[in-house]
Amino acid sequence: MLGLILAGGAAWLARRPARGRRTYGFGKATVLAALTNGVVLMFVSGGIVIEAINRLFSPAPMATGIVMIAAGFGVLANTGTALLFLRGHGDVNIRGAFLHMASDALVSVGVIAAAAAVALTGWSWIDPVVSVAIVAIIVAGTWGLLREAMDLAMDAAPPSADVPTIQAFLSDCDGVTEVHDLHIWAMSTTEVALTAHLVRPDHDGQDGFRSQLTQALERQFGVRHATLQIEQARGEQCPVC
Repeated sequence: MLGLILAGGAAWLARRPARGRRTYGFGKATVLAALTNGVVLMFVSGGIVIEAINRLFSPAPMATGIVMIAAGFGVLANTGTALLFLRGHGDVNIRGAFLHMASDALVSVGVIAAAAAVALTGWSWIDPVVSVAIVAIIVAGTWGLLREAMDLAMDAAPPSADVPTIQAFLSDCDGVTEVHDLHIWAMSTTEVALTAHLVRPDHDGQDGFRSQLTQALERQFGVRHATLQIEQARGEQCPVC
């Protein structure tokens, strides 16, 4: 449920218009939500491991029938919710919500399997061992999400933006002799921003070149917010400064 609230709240915030000091709006909330989802999953995984170790050294009787029924409802609810987020995995915020719900479903499946095994064999150690195995799967699936969300929070270029390819594209533009101060970052989990200085000695000062280039960046690389400074020479000074 927490994953749903985080992802949904962040998506709602991201749609709010930019105003006041928040000139970029609230798009970064989706990145923070994905990061929070990843961190929460890691903490929950740690809690499961600690509880599993306690059960391993201090086994307690398990009401296997009741446990399996309760976990079965958890599987149905969490799986159904996770399927709602099955599409849109290019959005790290949606992927975070999906992993959160899928992890809950996986834990419930593990509980059912462990309870059934304990009921059949009477071996209480099966339950904590299965719990640790499930945690290993969750951590493996969450690590990529956490790393990507951390990168986006630190304004690294998103995975969809290939920096060398974009730099080469800008360098190959008509009349451009050099590209410097290129910065690419995520304004949200779905919007990419770019700033760059282009040295173009024969630039005529008209906006047509810049306009065509920003449209090409959006069309080919999904960069919706591009700010380009055209210079006739590197380090060119403004004539009125």
